[in-house]
Amino acid sequence: MIEPDNNAAPAPVQPRDRVLGVFSRYPSALLLLVVFSVEVGVGMFVIRDVRTASVEAQQMYARSVLGLRQIGELQYQAQETRRSTLYALTTNDSNLQVEYADQSREADRRVTDGIAEYLKQAQMPNEIEVGRGLQRDWSAYLKVRDEVLASILEGSIKEAVDMDLNGGVPSFERVRQDLEEIKRLYDQQASDQLARVGASSRRSTVRLVGVVCFTLIFATFSVWAIQRSRMLGAVQLARLQMEFVTSISHELRTPLAVIRSAAENIADGVVGGKEQLARYGSVIRNQSRQITDLVNEILLFASTRNKKNRYTLRSLQVSEIIDLAIENTAELVREAGFVVEQRVEPGLPSIIGDLSALSQCVQNLIGNAIKYSGQTRWICIHAGLDEAKIPGHREIQISVQDRGIGIDKSELPHIFEPFYRSPAVSAAQIHGTGLGLPLAQNIAEAMNGKLTVESKLGIGSTFTLHLPVAKQKQPPAAAGARGRDVVAQK
Repeated sequence: MIEPDNNAAPAPVQPRDRVLGVFSRYPSALLLLVVFSVEVGVGMFVIRDVRTASVEAQQMYARSVLGLRQIGELQYQAQETRRSTLYALTTNDSNLQVEYADQSREADRRVTDGIAEYLKQAQMPNEIEVGRGLQRDWSAYLKVRDEVLASILEGSIKEAVDMDLNGGVPSFERVRQDLEEIKRLYDQQASDQLARVGASSRRSTVRLVGVVCFTLIFATFSVWAIQRSRMLGAVQLARLQMEFVTSISHELRTPLAVIRSAAENIADGVVGGKEQLARYGSVIRNQSRQITDLVNEILLFASTRNKKNRYTLRSLQVSEIIDLAIENTAELVREAGFVVEQRVEPGLPSIIGDLSALSQCVQNLIGNAIKYSGQTRWICIHAGLDEAKIPGHREIQISVQDRGIGIDKSELPHIFEPFYRSPAVSAAQIHGTGLGLPLAQNIAEAMNGKLTVESKLGIGSTFTLHLPVAKQKQPPAAAGARGRDVVAQK
């Protein structure tokens, strides 16, 4: 329940502690889970980086090895073409000349196919340019080679030798240079790729070091933040408890002082006559009720807090809960001069719960509305059936609405915290324990329900108790005359 603070001004909260105070509302296990998730994400990032570098190295190795193997095969087959031609030039055996000519043609076919395959795989402009130059030079050499072989087979060895020296040797030298240039390009590409992989490895190392440093810093900060937030939570709780003790002392001293003063006046014979005695008796009775309600609220909150309270669960009609709450707060409503409007839908299904506890929950909401309604003396209690978004799940909603001072949006996350007392109502000198709403919330959760709030400053607040409908079939509630107003004058 939103309660006033004492008159002492609270110490200013540092922005850092205000941020950490947000963490204090969450369990340490949840914060550690967040830390673990961040660490897993960072680890996945490092693993992905290492795998990327590994794939790049494997691709570089495969391309370099296959390229060098291909160019080595081209060089070998080109040399085979040249050797077979030279063998044909150095023998006078016509059968061997034919055999060497066939070997040369077989080798040059492999070279031609290898050059075509190289051009198909070439991607860079310089690779394509060198490949086409090799193709031209190889065609020029084959043209000379074919003429040399024809002369050899015709028996013109001297003419074939002259033709090979003048045209074959220069042409094959250009082919050899082209092959060396291709090999040089492969070496250069391998060096470039190796440099890129090295740079990638260095980046990975730097990232890994950065990640490790970040992990250590983040883990250290997280542990510090968790401990700091827990400490701030404990300090905040201690402060609220001290304020609670101060408020309770005031709440107890005031009625006790009134009772003592009235009793002393009666004992000293100051009071005379039945009318005066009745008035003093009414004061003593009201103050005693106030003390009793205060003590009962504290004891009930302690029992729900320690989960020692035992509830008697049975099938209940919504009208039973509201009627008992209205009955128990009738005197308070009458003294405050409030109008309590009831809007209960007929034929509501039953719920499973403890009548006394749920009535206490609604009573706390009514008392809260009376306390913070300001000059407006109107409260509305609405009960209806809500078909939840979850299929097969229905709930009863009991709402208590007022047109009072309302609650600031920044205060809403705190109003269900035990002992919390809003600075917004401190100046209004509204007394209370700060346990009403936490107690109502504990009761709602014990009945498998929940308590929600909607509020706007200067417009009012609506507290809603959500209770699940009983699963077993129950006879429909006897719909009494609803929408009645309970009007009491001071």
